[in-house]
Formats: sequence, structure tokens, C-alpha cells
Amino acid sequence: MFSYCVRNVLSRRQRTLNTTPCRATPAARLSRRHRSASSGGDVDQVGALLQLCVDRHYVSPGQTNTELFQCGTSCIYGPLGTELRRNLLEQWWHSVTRSTAQVFGINTLSSSEDTATGGRGRLRMVESDCLRRVLEQTELSREQLVQKVQALIQRSPSPRTNFLQGALEQFVPSLELVNRKLPFGLAESGLCFQPSGGSGCPAEVTQTSLVWFCSPRTSSQWLDHWARQRLKWWRKFALSPSDFSSSDVPVEELEGAASRGVKIIYSFPWGQEPLETLWSRGHAELLQTHKGVRSKLQCRSDGRKSVPHVVSVTGNMDRGVMAFLSNSLQQLKKEDGKQKLLRRKVLKLHPVLAPVKVALDIGRGATMELRQVCDGLLQEFMEAKISAWPGYLETLPTSMEELNAKYDEMGVLFTVVVGENTLESGLLQVRSRDTTVRETKHISEIKNFLSRYISAADNI
Repeated sequence: MFSYCVRNVLSRRQRTLNTTPCRATPAARLSRRHRSASSGGDVDQVGALLQLCVDRHYVSPGQTNTELFQCGTSCIYGPLGTELRRNLLEQWWHSVTRSTAQVFGINTLSSSEDTATGGRGRLRMVESDCLRRVLEQTELSREQLVQKVQALIQRSPSPRTNFLQGALEQFVPSLELVNRKLPFGLAESGLCFQPSGGSGCPAEVTQTSLVWFCSPRTSSQWLDHWARQRLKWWRKFALSPSDFSSSDVPVEELEGAASRGVKIIYSFPWGQEPLETLWSRGHAELLQTHKGVRSKLQCRSDGRKSVPHVVSVTGNMDRGVMAFLSNSLQQLKKEDGKQKLLRRKVLKLHPVLAPVKVALDIGRGATMELRQVCDGLLQEFMEAKISAWPGYLETLPTSMEELNAKYDEMGVLFTVVVGENTLESGLLQVRSRDTTVRETKHISEIKNFLSRYISAADNI
């Protein structure tokens, strides 16, 4: 059964159950921005990116046609988009948990049964069958029906909108891990619900969270530290690092009890949007979560005991996927030997983030034997955890120029072509996405070559 997000109680008895789940996706947001881009060049750039993402399996329009998809009505990640998001989340996890020994992963509940607010001003997850059964009670008056719906909403769990509360609740159980010594952090990633403009329903967002507990005297320094680290991390994977920047949050825009805030921003063709937000939150929310019992919250730092301050780092990884797709797309022009202008689109994703590292294809020669060689290489790549695209299994005849154009748009790092020379001498052709240069390598070298290339790119 679907879970439905219900915000408003029925205002008319005649209203029928005509509610659909809301999911704002990267493609939907791209298409909305596409329509609102200010200049023709920006429109062309966003339009080209949107079409490429659909054509090359980064996002999928689902059961709708392209026009319907561009209106943002239905969209999910495609296979390559799913892998890109997974790679991005994996790199985020490594960056926060390996940056210091004192960051621990947690996994909190995706919804809360707390009904203290009575459902006023909060999102609730209501089962569709339960709501339908209430609405079908035709013998009830309008007032009775409203009361029934209100009671159902109040009994329903609230979906999480961020990971902060879960981390605050896990603070005390985590103290034994660090012997009550500061600083330390709790990290988590997953789906949260965020307000979606105009639709009345929340949107699912892939969110990351680091909640850092430190002494009150050092909270401002730690905010600056994490702001520098996070900006450095985003720029590490960028083709154009200057598109990523940071800025302080104006005082009038500070959230809750926060005394300072910093945003990590990406400059999209349509304008700047935040990817991560950092807050210096003090200790008020921590005290509120644990009912003000200071004795069980006190920790040691530099020989002193105190209730720690909280620095939170919250990221929107769906927007991060959009940022890297936008940042990595290059539209190149060149003339061929006949003075014909050729246009080439290349998705130059960072080697670590690229969903497909290598594509395998066959050239001229004995097809069955060449396929057996490709099968063996594919198995080697899988064992080495190198993601490969089995292009040799495609049955439609395609020229190498068309294949190269396709793989460039997919962001594939290398194309390996197995041919007659491979059967005779073990040599094969390797083409680079970034340079378009073709090299000859022995089949025994190719796995180690790819592994070293990806590892070197990760260590830069």
C-alpha cells in the first residue's frame, strides 16, 4: 500500500480520494529550472543536459512521454543515475568517517510516532486504505467526517524531515564509545521529506547528515573547519571547481537557535542553489531532547566538563547529483577532414563518480571467439569491482563513431575494443573519453591499468 502525505483536513464532503504520492526528482527540478532559465544560452544548456540525462539512462520518464516528463509529473533515477548517486553517497561517507576517527555511523527511524503536537503544522503518513474507509462512511455528517479524518491524522506517524533529531537522541548512548570525551560526530544518510513548492505534498530527498558535538569554546572553529572540508570535498570531483563556493548565512536567515550558518553553493545555469548547509546550533536542542538533564550530557574536553555544542552539516545529494551532471557536461565543436562542423557532447564525470568505467566492444573478426574474450574480460572487471558496460552484447549494427559518441554522453571513461589482433597477439584498442586518444595495450594489462587510473584520480 502507498503511504500518503496528508496536510489538510477535508473541507467538502463531496471531495473524493484522488491523491497521488509526491516525489520531486532531479529531472523534475531540472525541467522546472529549464523553463525558468533567464537567457537563451542557459535554456540550451539545461535543455541539452535534460535530454542527455533521459537518453543516457541517468533519469527515466517512467511511463510518460518526454513532454509529460518535462512538465515534472513523473520521473525516477535511471540505472546510471542510481549508480552515480550511490557513488556520490559512498564518497561522502568516506569523507566524513575517515576524516577523523571519532565519527560514527547511525541508523535512525524514518518516522516518529510522537503525537505531542496533535498533528498541527506537521506532515503525517496516512495509509490510503485507512483514509478510504473513513471517506466511505456516508452516514456521517460533515463535522463527524472531519473529526474522523483529524483523529486518523493524529494517530499516524510523522515522516522525518532531517536526521538531526535522531542524532540528538543517539548522543547519550554514544558517549560510552568516546569515554565522554569531545569532540565526536554521528553520521547518517537516507531519504527525508522536504517541502515541495506549490504541490502541497513533500518531496523525497536523499539527505546526508553529520552532527558534530564539541566544546562550547571551539564550536565556531569547528564550523569553519567543516565548511572548509566540505567545500574542498565538492571541488575535488568538479570539472570546474570555481562553480562551487561557500557563503555565510545572513543573520536574518539563521535557523532556530543557530548562532552562525554557512552554505556550500553551486552555480547552476539558472542561479545559485545550496548543496550543504552548516549550522552552529549551541546546546539548546540537545538539552530539550534530553529534558534538560545536564548531568547525563556533560562531557570532558581540555580538562573541563560541559554540555557540548552542536554543529550540523546537512546535504542534499539529489541536488548534488544535478550539480555534478551540470558541471561535467561539455559541448564541443570541431571540424572533420571535409570541413564539416561536428558537435560532441561529453559527460566528463570524475573517474570515481562515473557510473561506468569501461565499455567492452568487438571489432572485426570471428564473432564467437571475440565474445568469449569479452566475457572473460567482463568477469575480470566485475571481480575487481570495475563497473563495465557490455556493449558487445548489443545486436544492432553501430559504427565506432556512433558508439564513441554514445559512451561519451554516458560518461564512460574508456572504451576497449577486442579484435582480430587480440586473438592473434593479445593486443586490444583502448580509447580515452577525455583525450579521445586510442592506445594499444595487452589484454593482461587492462585491468591493472584501469584500477591504477581510478585510484590515482581518487588520491588527487
